[in-house]
Amino acid sequence: MPISLDESKRAAIGCQLAGIKEVQNLLIANEEKLISDCNDSDIRDRLNKMLEDDRKNLGVLDTVIVQYGVRSEPKETVTEMVDEINESMAGSHLSLYEKVSQHELLKHQQFMSGVLVHKAAQVVGADVEAAIAPINTLNFENRAHQEQLKGVLEVLGVRELTGQEAKQGLWARVQDAVAALSGIAGSAVTQTSDKSDMNIEDVIRMDHHKVNMLFQQIDGTNDPQKIQEYFGQIYKDLSVHATAEEQVVYPAVRPFYGDTQELYDEQAEMTVVLEELKAGDLTDPDFSNSFKSRLEQLKSMVMDHVRQEESSMFAAINSNCTDTQKEQMATQFKQAKSQLQEQLMAMSN
Repeated sequence: MPISLDESKRAAIGCQLAGIKEVQNLLIANEEKLISDCNDSDIRDRLNKMLEDDRKNLGVLDTVIVQYGVRSEPKETVTEMVDEINESMAGSHLSLYEKVSQHELLKHQQFMSGVLVHKAAQVVGADVEAAIAPINTLNFENRAHQEQLKGVLEVLGVRELTGQEAKQGLWARVQDAVAALSGIAGSAVTQTSDKSDMNIEDVIRMDHHKVNMLFQQIDGTNDPQKIQEYFGQIYKDLSVHATAEEQVVYPAVRPFYGDTQELYDEQAEMTVVLEELKAGDLTDPDFSNSFKSRLEQLKSMVMDHVRQEESSMFAAINSNCTDTQKEQMATQFKQAKSQLQEQLMAMSN
């Protein structure tokens, strides 16, 4: 299948997401070092809260990458930058003020990288925009963290220069950051809960929403190149989703959900149609003429399957699983998807 312009854009977004994850891990490592180096209890408390946010947001970012479904590696320039910053933060030649200053600049970079991905997704496709939507959590919290770090810099900078305390205290700056976040984010949701992960229903529902967006995009075009691109993503997403469910979700629900075998059977039938469509040649007039009707058949099968999962299976999960069990299932499901996506990427290279 030839690579279309939009496929190239999707690959570029995947590379950008990989870079954001690399920097997110760097932010976490920086905060651990800064907490160790700092003797001020107020600043340590603020950095500890920031570290807690960033660890949770690493999980959000993992969700985004898995939902997006296009695996990639960060640019070499990003990994080189990470190595250089790790070295400078570990050394003793920078003062605490200088290290926090470098961290604040990195927060700004991470915020802008996240905004760039969000804006790029808007012009690539509705399915991409749906998949990466949770990245706004990182964007808004990184913006708030940046304001808070400015307050830390004021305190540390005035102390280093004068030995005195700054007139505007750290906690006043924290309040400014909260106000700034409210102004920028509006009703955006931040990662403030104690949950270790999303629950399994939410993760599966995100997959369902994305594939529905892809079907809608195919319905809205007669461009063979775009149809190939969208179907290629449907094929990868459905294949990975179905296998991960069969590895993680269905075995977990079988003891209390009586229609589990029906779900297995439905996915086997969908796989047959999916493979038939993948094996066809859209340049062949006979196949091209039947493609959309066969795709419509696949869409109908998928939507029936979705309705069953989101009604009766989800109800059974809610009745029989604790919140912790549902979060653990989501984590295992995402891990299975990630491994399957890596296998697909290796097979295509």
